[in-house]
Amino acid sequence: MKITKVRPLVMGTPWRNLTFLVLETDEGLTGVGEVRMINNTDALLGYLAEAAPRYVIGKDPFDRERMVDSMRRNDYSRAGEVAMSGIALVEMACWDIVGKALNQPVYRLMGGAVRQKIKAYANGWYTVERTPEEFAKAAKAVVARGYEAAKLDPFGSGFYELDRKERMRSISLVEAVRDAVGPDFDIFVEMHGRFNPAVAIGIARDLEPFRPGWVEEPVPPENLAALKKVSDAIQTPIATGERIHTRTECRELFELQACDIVQVDLGHFGGISEARKLAAWAESYYMLTAPHNVGGPVATAANLHLAACTPNFKIQEHFNDFADAWVKGAVKSYPEVVDGYFSLPEGPGLGVIIDEDFIAAHPREKVHFDLYKDDWHKRDAKR
Repeated sequence: MKITKVRPLVMGTPWRNLTFLVLETDEGLTGVGEVRMINNTDALLGYLAEAAPRYVIGKDPFDRERMVDSMRRNDYSRAGEVAMSGIALVEMACWDIVGKALNQPVYRLMGGAVRQKIKAYANGWYTVERTPEEFAKAAKAVVARGYEAAKLDPFGSGFYELDRKERMRSISLVEAVRDAVGPDFDIFVEMHGRFNPAVAIGIARDLEPFRPGWVEEPVPPENLAALKKVSDAIQTPIATGERIHTRTECRELFELQACDIVQVDLGHFGGISEARKLAAWAESYYMLTAPHNVGGPVATAANLHLAACTPNFKIQEHFNDFADAWVKGAVKSYPEVVDGYFSLPEGPGLGVIIDEDFIAAHPREKVHFDLYKDDWHKRDAKR
């Protein structure tokens, strides 16, 4: 079997563009991958235009490891977010083809399930005014949807620090959510790498009465010594990793024991296999994995296969019940969260079939994610 064609497709939403990649083969089988780029869709498409004829066209999708390794090593450059995202698209689509060829779901080809259902947490639900009343109301909708866990970023546009008024406002939002969801619900607090260590430590201590399950990316990701300083000073677990794109970058993170939960995004980390290799390495440091996922239906399916066969998996991030839920229409059958859990994926390959007409009906949009705008959390949901 040989790959004969590589077709990228971009579907737009008001706040994110989702890039799908279709691989066609000479035996009629096709595979699909998907990533969500942050403000770099043109760069991703440019990378694919150069990499596909060099590394993908004419190759056997069963030789996925060789293909991915060539893409990562043979351009004499460090593989950053753009290249690793392009590699992930190809890698996912190859797995999809192989699973279809063997009539098996991907997770069974990776060793089989180690759990019978996959716990999820909701994100994208708090696109409301930053008041305790509105956050509490939105949190109750998450509970009503059956979730047992959710993540929120209660902070405004602060960078390195927050003034006292804004800091207290942010804490009040978490307090309101805790009151709304009750004591048994998991709350994860996203900091998006905004703060310096002193401020992150102070805010994490302020949050302790509300028992967050983790604080996420409390400091910018480039300086792991700063993250270690926070980790040593607080009791709440630390999660990080969405802006780490290679295993090599994780070496210092593991050696410093600077976090408790690793959150690499398999769409920016080279795909399912690369993320699973990292999870195995993390397990030797007694770390859990909770993959970052801001993607649409294909990326979500790929994450579920990874979760199914990963022993130290904790919980799966999921946006698509609250942030532009209509994106589910990009596939024929979407895996749904029921009572806080996904079922194991079904069907051969990734188990999802894209609807190209639906994708074409929602063309790429001119969007720019800017965390440091006062209204970054507000999005106009397309229906």
